[in-house]
Amino acid sequence: MRDVWNTESLAALDKAHGWHPFTQMKAWCADDHEPVILVGGEGAVLRDSRGREYLDGNSSIWTNIHGHGHPKITGAICGQLDRVAHVSFLGTTNAPAAELAGRLAGLFPAQALPRVFFSDDGSTAVEAAMKMAIQFWQLSGAPERRRFVSFDQAYHGDTAGAASLGGIGAFHGRFAGHQFPVDRISDPEELDRLPGGEIAAVVIEPLIQGAAGMRVWPKGLLRRLREKCDSIGALLILDEVLTGFGRTGTMFACEQEDVIPDFLCLAKGLTGGYMPLAATLTTERVFSAFLGEFDEQKTFYYGHSYTGNALGCAAALASLDVFREEHVLETLQPKIAAMSRLLAELQSHPCIHDIRQCGFIAGIEVRDRGGEAFPWQARTGGRICEAARKHGLLTRPVLDTIVLMPPLCTSESQLRSAVSAIGLAIEEVCGR
Repeated sequence: MRDVWNTESLAALDKAHGWHPFTQMKAWCADDHEPVILVGGEGAVLRDSRGREYLDGNSSIWTNIHGHGHPKITGAICGQLDRVAHVSFLGTTNAPAAELAGRLAGLFPAQALPRVFFSDDGSTAVEAAMKMAIQFWQLSGAPERRRFVSFDQAYHGDTAGAASLGGIGAFHGRFAGHQFPVDRISDPEELDRLPGGEIAAVVIEPLIQGAAGMRVWPKGLLRRLREKCDSIGALLILDEVLTGFGRTGTMFACEQEDVIPDFLCLAKGLTGGYMPLAATLTTERVFSAFLGEFDEQKTFYYGHSYTGNALGCAAALASLDVFREEHVLETLQPKIAAMSRLLAELQSHPCIHDIRQCGFIAGIEVRDRGGEAFPWQARTGGRICEAARKHGLLTRPVLDTIVLMPPLCTSESQLRSAVSAIGLAIEEVCGR
């Protein structure tokens, strides 16, 4: 295919001026490194500037739900562009944002989570929940409730408050002296050793921890955590930035243990992966504490320039329509079973230490043949993902756990190709 994109020129510009997240830029800018420049996509497939095609094995960093170029979502964005792209959510509202707030609240039992606060991404959705929790307790006459509790190996974002919750040293260790007061636990029972009267909220990714290496929680843990929070009077924040919108097999992970949180944080798949948008849902109890006269200073002074962005809300409404019209959750169930069968075929490789799956999310952890972790400096997981590109799969690892989290529209034959690519790449890097 003719290189109409001038790959060399684009790569040179990127190396000269770009700065990529979670990337060692010395290696990126090396003369012998050619960046993958993605220029197109259709369904679960992406295409680069040289015409090569890849299965989008990590849903474009866990965001894409229904595939690329979905006509329903594209049409909704284009239709909204013909009206207005963005208006302030401070002092005005817009039709897509108002409708989306109602649709999101309607995904839960009546009046369970009726209030929706929009922001930009997963980190700010969590940040908003944390600040709401702190101010709620101040307004409720319990300012001593100012501590948060998160879980070992947690990741909830990179803004200051959300990063405080993180338990992964490489991401959060450098900023440890500039954070909210946080206690970390590994099990809900450990809440008993903490001063419950000082806890504002407990935060968890339900069912599975993403950046911890796709670590699956034991069944029933989320239900026990809800009960523990109720017993000590703490609020419960669920970070469903990764797990929301079908990833675990249900619309939201919390449904599987019949848990309603005090705050639900959504982003990534909210717009189908098309536009930056986040939402923090909460209860009428929390919302009511912020109501008062202007001079009482109960207002929640937090927000973003693009809060309630009309394009993002239009995309999100279209994504919810796709769930209904294409029966996405129903058709997903056999694909989840197929993923399990296909991953089981990899298990015999001596360097595959563990395969963890939760719904349509999987992590394949590799170690050396003795069961010991590879030195992190060896970048084994990264090299496996780079090798998988030659076999038509794009994904990223979490250290030495290879992530497979394709769009929900991925076919069984595409799944088979993706798992085959992972197996071949592991053989190339680790040997047969």
